[in-house]
Amino acid sequence: MLEDLIKERLKKKENLEHAGVDCYPAKVKRDHKIEEVLKNFLFLSLLKKKVAIVGRILALRGQGGIIFIDIYDGSGTMQAVVSKKNFKDFALYKENLDLGDFISVQGTVFKTKAGQKSLQVNSLSLATKSLRPIPSQWYGIQDEEEKLRKRYLDILLNPEIRDMFKKRAIFWNSIREFLIERDFLEVETPVLENKTGGAEARPFITHHNALDIDVFLRISMGELWQKKLMVAGYEKTFEIGRQFRNEGMDAEHLQDYTQMEFYWAYADYEMGMNMVEELFKHVALKTFGKLKFTIGEFEVDLGKKWERYDFVEIVKKQTGIDVMNTNLEEIKERLKGLRVEYSKEGFNITRGIDSLWKYCRKQIGGPGFLVNVPVVMEPLAKRKEDNKELVQRFQVIIAGSELGKGYSELNDPVDQMSRFNDQAELRNAGDEEAQMKDEEFVEALEYGMPPTCGFGMSERVFSFLMNKSARECQIFPLLRPKKGE
Repeated sequence: MLEDLIKERLKKKENLEHAGVDCYPAKVKRDHKIEEVLKNFLFLSLLKKKVAIVGRILALRGQGGIIFIDIYDGSGTMQAVVSKKNFKDFALYKENLDLGDFISVQGTVFKTKAGQKSLQVNSLSLATKSLRPIPSQWYGIQDEEEKLRKRYLDILLNPEIRDMFKKRAIFWNSIREFLIERDFLEVETPVLENKTGGAEARPFITHHNALDIDVFLRISMGELWQKKLMVAGYEKTFEIGRQFRNEGMDAEHLQDYTQMEFYWAYADYEMGMNMVEELFKHVALKTFGKLKFTIGEFEVDLGKKWERYDFVEIVKKQTGIDVMNTNLEEIKERLKGLRVEYSKEGFNITRGIDSLWKYCRKQIGGPGFLVNVPVVMEPLAKRKEDNKELVQRFQVIIAGSELGKGYSELNDPVDQMSRFNDQAELRNAGDEEAQMKDEEFVEALEYGMPPTCGFGMSERVFSFLMNKSARECQIFPLLRPKKGE
């Protein structure tokens, strides 16, 4: 039983402490990572140079007057050999060390008769005493929910998971590198807002005690704030950070996640599409070293020519509905015929058209850009010059999903206020995802904002390229508390 194992380890801790061993020292000796020792093994062996390594015990084997210990430090694993004749506290540690303990060992490198690179130990000290046994390295944690709840063990036992989070760091750093090389300025905008803006989503609400007001956690990566920075005279800005949407959870969607948005003055959505295509290729190569991916049922080649998908044409072809000439009842009837489920709360023609599109997009492998979206679908995008009922918006389409959105930003304050008023009517009618009216933003536009292209993408891109669910690709996803907690 687990309780018995913990009691046994507590007893071993007492034994060590009674012998004068500090089971949780603040500092231990270390002058090499295991990776460095293995890489420079021949050199260290010839010089008979003493090295000190630290790490967690992953395997512990006793054989008479010798202990074989496999130590892992994050960079690699190495066998340490402790001999009774070389180590005066041999019996103490042989009886009281456990799998999972952290130790520091010093000695010289050598190869065993079997040819295994090892460290002959002449000094050993405890770095941390483990009180709970680690699950078997071979069988690990079988329950998927428990894996996420104890992610630290999943990472420890699973090299693939450990590597995935290294890739995730490279993913975001490669985006930052790409934008900074093109003279974009990294900025930080507020997480707490009086009004949410920049997206259509249900926000989280919290109370600000000092100001005694309710505030919202942002639902976009500072879209309206970054556009105010365009008014201020900056020409290129971007932000990478966390944003929050109080909506449903599924394989593609989470409630708090990392997002990037950039804003580029004197550029339109055509220029934006060209740069975004270049960005995706750069990030894929930097992170994964390839441009071809298997994502669900799709084989996606980011290196081929990216397509353009016409929103109106695709919906009409696949559903028979002309979104430019339809009504709510017709859409409801068609969704029923297509067996598409949707939330009835606050349902309106905008949500209906979006539901039709989401049905259609599942059949598009990409890569490509969705264009020619009706103006009712996008309150922040500039209208097309040749058709005022459509907007200059683009969305990255890969493997049946939307993996980023951008547009020529609406900078006409009169048009913007009109669209905010339309959104306010939708909110009053029960649509909690409709955008809030932001008169301060309109006031900023009245001072003049240059033509600007904006684009945003989230960590969903990373999860798609990994061919995993969004929750699997978060290092510590939010979970319900265990019963009784």
